Amino acid sequence: MNDDEDQSLRAAVEGELRLLDPAIRASPALAAELLDPEFVEFGASGRRWDRVSILTAIAPGPDTPPDRIATSDMTATLMAPGIVHVTYTSDHNGRRARRSSLWRRSAAGWRLYFHQGTLTDNT
Repeated sequence: MNDDEDQSLRAAVEGELRLLDPAIRASPALAAELLDPEFVEFGASGRRWDRVSILTAIAPGPDTPPDRIATSDMTATLMAPGIVHVTYTSDHNGRRARRSSLWRRSAAGWRLYFHQGTLTDNT
């Protein structure tokens, strides 16, 4: 793996972890910087989200502190130049899901283009 490939993998993983950071999730402006304008998510609930709807949904209410989301088994694979696939398991207050994200590099930097969550049991 060359330095550019390694840097691409690191950028996608760092972006994914930033999106899970309660401080980033609490700020629609900061979270928006990490989402591609064409962002789409198929959520663990089965709902389809776009960039606007997900930014509204992840922001906590004024009296609700943002929750921490734990991750495990995170891996990143370079699919093509400028495209990285990140997978991991999330645990949000006992609700576990397998996660899959596609990150793409643009003139604005690395942005999350597609995300899918699938609920799983606790094993």
